[in-house]
Amino acid sequence: MPGGRLTQQDRLLIATRLTAGHGYAEIARELDRPTSTISREVTRNGGRAGYRAEHAQLATGSRARRRKSSAPEESGPATDAYGRDRSAVREYAELFAETMVETGLPRMASRVLSFLYTADAASLTAAELVRELKVSPASISKAINYLESLELVRREPDPGQRHEHYLIAEDIWIQAWRTSARANANWAGTARKGAELFDPATPAGERLERMSQFFQQLSDDMSGHGPDPEVAEDTATLLAALVHASRPLTSTQLSTALDWSSDRLSAALSAAKTYELFTDPLAVKTVAPDTYAVAVTRLSDAQRRALAPASPRARAT
Repeated sequence: MPGGRLTQQDRLLIATRLTAGHGYAEIARELDRPTSTISREVTRNGGRAGYRAEHAQLATGSRARRRKSSAPEESGPATDAYGRDRSAVREYAELFAETMVETGLPRMASRVLSFLYTADAASLTAAELVRELKVSPASISKAINYLESLELVRREPDPGQRHEHYLIAEDIWIQAWRTSARANANWAGTARKGAELFDPATPAGERLERMSQFFQQLSDDMSGHGPDPEVAEDTATLLAALVHASRPLTSTQLSTALDWSSDRLSAALSAAKTYELFTDPLAVKTVAPDTYAVAVTRLSDAQRRALAPASPRARAT
């Protein structure tokens, strides 16, 4: 792993790339540094919106002088009780936190959750989190309250003591999955109300209706109500068959060609209709009673006309 401190030139490049909207990982690759080094540099010097190369350079020098003046005669051990490099462990915790930030979790909540998850202790107190993360008690309290609302962290009182212990929920990732499913269901419900208000026949109503269907399907899938994997595979095969045939086919023709029972075909047709947003740009359409064809859903009528084959007379001229 490349070592050494960031130079002023490095910081100028970071500031330029942040202004251009580049991500931490992209900047880290350009500087040949760990992503956590970049995220930590930006976080401690004003964040994405407030990062300034000159200020960061001056602040780093100031922190180095303070550490030098306050350093004890003998530094602490470079490894922990398990023989692991402390700096590498902390760097990994920052990377873990940054990954969660990129998925939408607030930064302080991400740092608290990352530290709890990578600590060997079964639980930590607010004072321990304040000391390790070097933030205020109020910041820890706000982050813990947020994580509790998501059921990712729980607190337990210490008998005979005033402080509380914070623990990672045993099924943390299952809880995160359920929380995400509930959020998708909320999006679906909100979009559905909008579609009813605007009328699905209008452009705005149609967009909201499709949004509602999309998030409802995500919620159903994450809640265990999605299609059986075999049915999903059959749906893909059904689409491939209709594309290959290049013509409408009846249920009997499809069942015979695919060597499927009528129930199996019916399940695939139903799934194709339900998951139309996920099979986009292809969709199965009923073109006549019990007759189906594949349609391309993304193109407008004008685009279809522009892409249509020219007539023999037009080609001749």
